[in-house]
Amino acid sequence: MLLLRDFAQVASPAGRRAPLRGAELGAVDVVEDAYVLVDAGTIADVGRMRDLKPLGAAVEERSFAGRCAVPGLVDCHTHPAFGGDRVEEFSLRAGGASYEELHAAGGGILSTVRATRAAGEDGLRDAVRRHAAWMRSHGTTTFEGKSGYGLDRDTELASLRAVRDAGGVPTWLGAHAVPPELDGDADAYLDVALAEVLPEAAKLAEAADVFLERGAFDAAQARRYLTACRDAGLSLRLHGDQFTEQGAIPLAIELGARSVDHLEATGDAGVRALAGSDVVGVLLPASALFLGRPMPPGRALVDAGAAIALATDFNPGSSFTESLPLVCSLAATQLKLSPAESLAAVTVNAAHVLQRSDRIGRIAPGYRADLAILDAPDWRYLAYHLGERPVALPASELA
Repeated sequence: MLLLRDFAQVASPAGRRAPLRGAELGAVDVVEDAYVLVDAGTIADVGRMRDLKPLGAAVEERSFAGRCAVPGLVDCHTHPAFGGDRVEEFSLRAGGASYEELHAAGGGILSTVRATRAAGEDGLRDAVRRHAAWMRSHGTTTFEGKSGYGLDRDTELASLRAVRDAGGVPTWLGAHAVPPELDGDADAYLDVALAEVLPEAAKLAEAADVFLERGAFDAAQARRYLTACRDAGLSLRLHGDQFTEQGAIPLAIELGARSVDHLEATGDAGVRALAGSDVVGVLLPASALFLGRPMPPGRALVDAGAAIALATDFNPGSSFTESLPLVCSLAATQLKLSPAESLAAVTVNAAHVLQRSDRIGRIAPGYRADLAILDAPDWRYLAYHLGERPVALPASELA
């Protein structure tokens, strides 16, 4: 047994349900001068130090005076399996080139496809491990990782293996873009991907994802891809409403997807539709900031009753950040979410998207001892300290 003691605060989303919505999204249980008792990797008890009963000599103790504990952060949307970088593209965009213009000129996703194919499986494995370590240093203890920068059988499968072997939750983003050798023929690409890649991808991945957007895949193509993936046993995710509304939210609802992610272009009708559904809206404010795009309507979604999560969208081209604390700061300052709502969105609700909310995302008895220790006197520093890395110790190093 392990006693983590003397915390200034232990903060966790309240309740036991997932996902949290409305007023429940902002409910946080905060215990002052607190302890967490861990038994064989599982939380046995949480309470105030003054209520702690004698535990005997067999208990290892660690003191965290002046620090706070929150649940280990969950990043439910990342793209860590890539080769190379896009620093030249970043410079061009700073000079006025748009993301869509760069994509149409052979840059964007396709430039990373070339570098990712060249990296090989060993290179991808090294890259994902490096990126996962970056995430952990910012308090992320569970991350989803997408393929989608290979767009051929061998590189897509190598990407999924690299995510799995780094401890991530693999998602097959087989419909991210049309590879250059097929000259924009999305239907021909789906023929190949579904026939040659899906049977093996379904053995490695937990979910499938599609980029439903002008210049990528339309709603009919996305429906075809997602239906085949669902039939193969994968849960469903969508990139949608990033630049334009192309029917992603209605399709996500129709197919029972776990989430629809981005939503920078979502209007009032989309907000209402999502609020009336079981689909989680995953908001990616760092991507909107990086590209100079409008922010997703986070406050409107929460007020309408939608379930939301927050994620980094870590990738080399449109959101080169691994920091969920930074995302929480953006949620507070740009999306007008409270620190409490942001905490739930990067813990229990993000865990729900990954079908893990029964064991991670809260600091409560019966949950995994998955904590992030903040080197701060108040748990709200997670969002308050802009650009700082507040995490003193990620969870799994405790046990």
